[in-house]
Amino acid sequence: MKDRSTALPELASRSLLSWWQQHGRSDPKQKPWMFRADGRWPAAEEGLDPYPIWVAEVMLQQTQLQVVLPYWQRWMQAFPRLEVLAAASEQQVLLLWQGLGYYSRARRLHATSRLLLAELQSHQRDVNAPTKFSHWPVDLEIWLALPGIGRSTAGGILSSAFNSPLAILDGNVRRVLARLHAHPEPPMRAQHQFWAWSESFIDAVPGLSRDLNQALMDLGATVCTPRRPACEVCPWDAQCAAYASGSPQQYPVKEAPRDIPFQVIGVGVVLNDAGEVLIDQRLNEGLLGGLWEFPGGKQESDEAITHTIRRELREELAIEVSVDDKLITVDHAYSHKKLRFEVHLCRWISGDPQPLASQQVRWVKPSDLANYPFPAANVRIIAALLERTA
Repeated sequence: MKDRSTALPELASRSLLSWWQQHGRSDPKQKPWMFRADGRWPAAEEGLDPYPIWVAEVMLQQTQLQVVLPYWQRWMQAFPRLEVLAAASEQQVLLLWQGLGYYSRARRLHATSRLLLAELQSHQRDVNAPTKFSHWPVDLEIWLALPGIGRSTAGGILSSAFNSPLAILDGNVRRVLARLHAHPEPPMRAQHQFWAWSESFIDAVPGLSRDLNQALMDLGATVCTPRRPACEVCPWDAQCAAYASGSPQQYPVKEAPRDIPFQVIGVGVVLNDAGEVLIDQRLNEGLLGGLWEFPGGKQESDEAITHTIRRELREELAIEVSVDDKLITVDHAYSHKKLRFEVHLCRWISGDPQPLASQQVRWVKPSDLANYPFPAANVRIIAALLERTA
C-alpha cells in the first residue's frame, strides 16, 4: 500500500492528466514542435526531433506562446535543420529574430548550434550526412553545459523530445505551484522547494513526463492565469490552498516593486550628400548586442537634445553633423528601464565615421535598412525615415 505522501502527488498528477486529455492545447497548430509529422501526439515510447523543440524552448524564455509561434515558423522555414542554422551568419540569425527581444538568446542559440553539430558529427562516419535526432545527447549535464540552456529549458527539451523523466519550472508552472501551496514568498526565493514540488508530479506517474509537463504548462496558460484564474474549472480546486483562501490572484507573492529609471536618448539619423544613412553595429554584449542602430546616446542634465546628438556623434563616431528637424519621438520600455528616443535628421559635415564605441559603421541606402537587424524601437524610426524620404 502506498503511504499518503506518495499517493497525494499521484492523485494530483492523474487528475491533471485527465483534465489535460480533455481540455489541454491539443491543436498541432498551437505547438507544432510537440507533434509528429502526421499531426499525432507522440506515445510515451516515441521520440521527437529535438531541434525544433530546442528552438521553441529558447524562444519561449520570457516570451508568450502566441508571440513566439510566427517567429518559430519563419525560423524553421529559414533554418529547417541544425546544419543550416550552424552554417548561417550571425546577422542572418539576428535579422530573423528581430522584434522578439532578448537578442542574447539568438546569439547563444546560434553558438550552441555549432557546438551541437560538432558533437553529433563526431559520432557519424559521414559528416556531410544529415544528423539524426536519435544521436542527440540525452544527458542533462551535457545540455546544461551549453550556452543559454538552464535547468528548466533542458528539462523541457529532453522531456518533450525523449520523454525523459525531468521536471520543468517556467513561469506558468511557478504560478500554479505557488497557488496550489499558497506559498507565502516570491517563488524565486524558494527555487529548491518549487523544483521539489514540480519533480514530485513527474515522479508520481513514471513514463509520462512529456504529458505531465505539458499539462502543467497548459493549466497555467489557460486556467490558472495571472489575473483572472478560472478556478471553477480547475482540476485542483479541491487541493488548492490559494483557492481556499478566497484570493488566488494574490499568488504568487510578488517582489516589492522597484523604481524603474527613465532616460532620454538623443538619436541622429545622419544623411550624406548621396542620400545614404549612417548606422553602426552594437558590440556583442548586453540584450541588444550585435544589432544595428542609429547612433546617439544619453542626454545629460540641462543639455539641449540637439547638443546631445552632436556630442554623442562626435564622441562615438568622430564626425561633425548639423542637427536639423525632429524626425520622431519614440517611447520604449524594457523590464529594467524606460527610454525616450528623441530622433533628429542630421546632415553629415565632416569626419570619416569611426566605430569608437561599436563593432562597425556603414553608410547604407534607406531602402536597404530592412536587410539589417535593428532593435524594436528603431523600426519606427526606419518607418518615419522612409516616409520622409519617399
